[in-house]
Amino acid sequence: MKALTILYSFLGGAVVGCGAALLLAPEKGSDVRRRICDILKRRGICVSDAEVDELVAELSAAAERD
Repeated sequence: MKALTILYSFLGGAVVGCGAALLLAPEKGSDVRRRICDILKRRGICVSDAEVDELVAELSAAAERD
C-alpha cells in the first residue's frame, strides 16, 4: 500500500473513533435527549420531548440487540 493510503486510513479511523467516543460517552439521559433535540432542530426537524424519548428508547434497544 502507498504511504498516503495508510495515512488516509489512519485519519479516517481516528475520525470514526472520535465520533463513536462522543456518542457513547456516559452522560445523563436528559443531557443526551437535549443534544438530540438540538441537533434535530438545527436540521429543521421539529420534535417533541416525547418523540425524542421514543427515539432514545429505540436506539437503546437496537444497541442492546447488536
